[in-house]
Amino acid sequence: MLCLRDRPNGPVGAPTPPWLWVALVIVVVLFIWLNQGRNEVEVNYSWFQDQVADDNVESIWIQGTEVRGVLRQKAEYHPPKLPSPKPVKQFYTYFPSEYSIQPVIDQLRSPYRIDKDGKKVERQHVRIETNPPPGAGSLVWITMLLPTFLIVALIYFMMRRARDQFDGGILGSFVKSPAKRHDKSKQRTTFDEVAGLENAKAELQEIVEFLKNPDKFQRLGGRIPKGVLLNGPPGTGKTLLARAVAGEAGVPFFSISGSEFIQMFVGVGASRVRDMFKTAKENSPCILFIDEIDAVGRVRGAGLGGGHDEREQTLNQILTEMDGFTPSETVIVLAATNRPDVLDPALLRPGRFDRHVTVDLPTKKGRLEILKVHTRNVPLADDVDLEAIARGTVGMSGADLANLVNEAALLATREDKEKVDALDFEAARDKVIMGAKREEFITEKDKRATAYHEVGHALVGWLTPGTDPVHKVTIIPRGRSLGVTQFLPEEDRLGYTESQVRARLSVLLGGRAAERLVYNDLSTGAAQDLEQATRLARRMVTQWGMSERIGPVSFRGTDEHPFLGREIAEPRDHSEHTAQIIDEEVGRILREADERAFHLLEEHRDDLERLTEALIEREVLTVAEIEELIGKRAGVEVEARGGEVVASLDNPDGKA
Repeated sequence: MLCLRDRPNGPVGAPTPPWLWVALVIVVVLFIWLNQGRNEVEVNYSWFQDQVADDNVESIWIQGTEVRGVLRQKAEYHPPKLPSPKPVKQFYTYFPSEYSIQPVIDQLRSPYRIDKDGKKVERQHVRIETNPPPGAGSLVWITMLLPTFLIVALIYFMMRRARDQFDGGILGSFVKSPAKRHDKSKQRTTFDEVAGLENAKAELQEIVEFLKNPDKFQRLGGRIPKGVLLNGPPGTGKTLLARAVAGEAGVPFFSISGSEFIQMFVGVGASRVRDMFKTAKENSPCILFIDEIDAVGRVRGAGLGGGHDEREQTLNQILTEMDGFTPSETVIVLAATNRPDVLDPALLRPGRFDRHVTVDLPTKKGRLEILKVHTRNVPLADDVDLEAIARGTVGMSGADLANLVNEAALLATREDKEKVDALDFEAARDKVIMGAKREEFITEKDKRATAYHEVGHALVGWLTPGTDPVHKVTIIPRGRSLGVTQFLPEEDRLGYTESQVRARLSVLLGGRAAERLVYNDLSTGAAQDLEQATRLARRMVTQWGMSERIGPVSFRGTDEHPFLGREIAEPRDHSEHTAQIIDEEVGRILREADERAFHLLEEHRDDLERLTEALIEREVLTVAEIEELIGKRAGVEVEARGGEVVASLDNPDGKA
């Protein structure tokens, strides 16, 4: 990871002194030479005693309990781990104890010895020394000091390089900012590479103009925003937009993630913030990009962490630094988050993040432009219609579309195709939306029950006006589901009417209603459907004013865990009596939707059976096949019985 400061290419730190390498080589060579010069063989003590008795010892050197010697004539010694004996001239061994040394010395100094025949024979002179042999003392010292020398040298090198690299000793790596500077000469991102985000690009174009020509704005007393907050769902291109701004303006671009400020040591985050802004000012004009700023910019005093933790100190330092810019320091702070609701108000106020740019999911036109960008280097077959793919990928972000194109290319590669065709894109979309296929055995009974359940969803959606069109029904296991009914909206919607929401509830409960109609029993397969339907019905009552009994009232609610966000306890701004009424209304709405689905399937029982048998036989039913079996679907347009609701059915509260 690069430091924020500009550094020349090549290894970081001061070069190693040449004399140090020479000294190290000399020590290693000397150590090897001394070891190679030792031709001594380690022998056991009893073999040594035999050589003493035979008067074959010419000289010995004794140090402690260790004895080294030279024989008059080579003798064979059979080491325990070797298959054959080896000739020995020089040897070394160890006395069992210090008390056994003197008897051996007395025996060697004796003028006579007893030979093998029992005769008394004159003993030859033996040179006995109690000092170590020549070179042994230096070898011992080198052997003892060499590891210590190497360890000290290694520590010295590490501390020297750490001090040079981080300008502050070995702990400098913690207090220096880990922000990376992107080299514009390697890869320059422009607005032409950002597709489908025309509104966001228009907002940021002023930033580019100011960085290029600040006098143009300052002439009339205007000032550039100090900070721009990019907020939107994950994968919509917030980071790409920030890099495009820097690429268009031709200024240095520094990037860091919000989580990189926090370390195990207290005060590290604030030090990193100070170092980051200091270097940014030195390189102004420049752009400083903080990704996932909610990791460090959450509301102070939130949760159970107290009011004085490392994250809050880091946030306080960011607030201070953003207030400290002078007019001559052109530093634009760009930040990205998909949770703007949890950010501290002091961070969002004018003067810090003056401008908030929403980077939303792309529209149909935007998805088409994004697909064109990601398929530039992908050979497409003639049957690929990017406009149709864009129309069928409602709700997908730019990252999702890039993944879709990549999956299609991988599928075509597995089948050794020359080009990516429409079937590859269809299979890739199924994999992305519904999950990968699971190869597993399913009994005929479970297969039929799954078919009834999925056909229940599809048939209710087919017969109910105001629902999204059915795209595909399958009982091939995908992801965690045994079957999937896929609905694809015909167009992008910003809101839904009450009748459309109630129709969606009936579709969600259609699978459960089919089980009840056919088997007069219920299964656990509808657990996820019930969860989605309950959440949708509760928002109808508490947030969208779609209950006559409750009326046009919005009650506060949150899906956030109380210990992870801003709340210490579960929020509630209504009485117990009102909560009981809300529960009753939610239950009533769900029961009505369930009854509508049940009666609709009961009236069209023949269509239910016909579609189920076809699904069991084919495993997949497309729109054309359903239309061929039971006729055209019910009308799409219905009269609104309620006002427009700015929300999505899959994301009913309209939050990112």
